[in-house]
Amino acid sequence: MSDYTVVYLEPVPADVEHIVRSCLPPELKLRVRREGEAVEAALADADFVLVATTPLPAATLAGAARLRLIQHQGVGYDKTDVAAAAARGVPVALCPAGTSIGVAEHVFLLILALYKQLRAAEAALRSGRWLQWELRSGSYELAGKTMGLIGLGRIGREVAVRARAFAADVSYYDVMRAAPEMEQAFGVRFTPFAELLAEADIVSLHLPLTPGTRHVIGAPEMGRMKRSAVLINTARGPLVDEAALAAALRAGEIAGAGLDVFEVEPLPADHPLVSLPNVVLTPHIAAGTADALVVKMKACFANMLRVAHGETPADVVAPAVPQGAH
Repeated sequence: MSDYTVVYLEPVPADVEHIVRSCLPPELKLRVRREGEAVEAALADADFVLVATTPLPAATLAGAARLRLIQHQGVGYDKTDVAAAAARGVPVALCPAGTSIGVAEHVFLLILALYKQLRAAEAALRSGRWLQWELRSGSYELAGKTMGLIGLGRIGREVAVRARAFAADVSYYDVMRAAPEMEQAFGVRFTPFAELLAEADIVSLHLPLTPGTRHVIGAPEMGRMKRSAVLINTARGPLVDEAALAAALRAGEIAGAGLDVFEVEPLPADHPLVSLPNVVLTPHIAAGTADALVVKMKACFANMLRVAHGETPADVVAPAVPQGAH
């Protein structure tokens, strides 16, 4: 008989639940929260919680008396009150495993869709128009372009590898510059932030969301970019000031944007970005592959078993230190 109850807070469809259950070790029992079930009620008997996008504020955690670990299936945790969890002695862990490749591949899906005018080409073809020549003057190749990565963590490095395969030149900015050996290994060159914005044909974001990175790309930053440049965001929506982005796209200050993440999710149907022709939008699916889900679930369940066996979980988030604290 299973000793520990895992509550998966995302009301996932049956086919996704099947994949999750296929990775479940025998020591764990899984219960998936159903649509409409209150999060507080779902947590009442949870030893472990598995979460992706469901908010976990302090009030929601108050009744989770048995909780031993909050396990995120990804690396974003801005909707979880880490300090409140720490006060209850509950660690919050992330899952870097399984994220990098899918997101890196998705970056190029967005770039190529913009560069090859996929939206216009497919819509025209489906309506009976054959735009073999009409799109040519506004279509581009990745080869020879400068790709500017803001952030050179796990995903940024995977993007760099694939960019080099497309024969693109790769520059990057990160608050912590990589060692020279790493720069050489990944074929990237460090460039100060303002210079990267000015020289890059493609600006791709690979940063966590923190108070310091919120709206890291706003009107001033887009004003420094080339008019021919495109912006890609597969990281976190609030890294970009969406109102400023919509204005820049309408004014032709930048050529296009490919976005998988948004300030408010789901993206409202009447959002200004939805009606713009020079934008490619996807619903936060960059890491959402069956391949990645298997890797992630195995890693998440292994972390829970570490806690069950009295060990320290991997990839724990430290609660933020209040300003003025020493």
